[in-house]
Amino acid sequence: MTALAQEAPVTTSETTTPEATTPEPDLDEVLWQAWKAMELPEGLRAEIIEGFIEVSPTGRYAHGQIANRLRDKLVVFLAESKYVARQDMNVVHDRKVWIPDCFVAPEDPEEHITDDGIGIKASAVQLIVEVVSPGHDGVERDRERKRRAYARAGIPVYVLIDDYDGHGTVTVLTAPRPDEAVYTDAHCVAYGTDVIIPEGPAKGFLIGEAITGAPRNA
Repeated sequence: MTALAQEAPVTTSETTTPEATTPEPDLDEVLWQAWKAMELPEGLRAEIIEGFIEVSPTGRYAHGQIANRLRDKLVVFLAESKYVARQDMNVVHDRKVWIPDCFVAPEDPEEHITDDGIGIKASAVQLIVEVVSPGHDGVERDRERKRRAYARAGIPVYVLIDDYDGHGTVTVLTAPRPDEAVYTDAHCVAYGTDVIIPEGPAKGFLIGEAITGAPRNA
């Protein structure tokens, strides 16, 4: 998945007198309004990540297959709980917006929907899963920029399923430090080795070959 990064326009003010200073624009608000005004062709999606609007195509078949296998199994796993697995919805945090490949949130989201109805508040999201997209931009976005963004938002668990790391890896990140934009606990296993979600509504959920498929190019 190749992304196009578009930096928000920033205008500078010219001060003619000390009394005539034009305030700098709020970059987050500029980005937010630009994102809401976008009309994208079918097959594209836009997110706001670390000061950029990023436009990218929906995933290839293999990417979608992993994401849907995971969601299908999460739906069954969470069936008796008050949480559900969702896709293709906006997750919003402080004028930032993401569209994760899968996330877990309360089944009854009414109190967690943003006032404008655009998406669900990140504070309600207990787990996010991203399947790494191909290409330099896609890989860097999921491994680095979204990792920082989700930690900054305090998402408790971030799962990264990565076809492009050796023969494939699954990384489970927990213990976010929002002020540092980092996860302090990371557990990474190769495709073919089971990994279990250690906390939250999906605690005990197993990610293995039934979801990822066999190791790549092994």
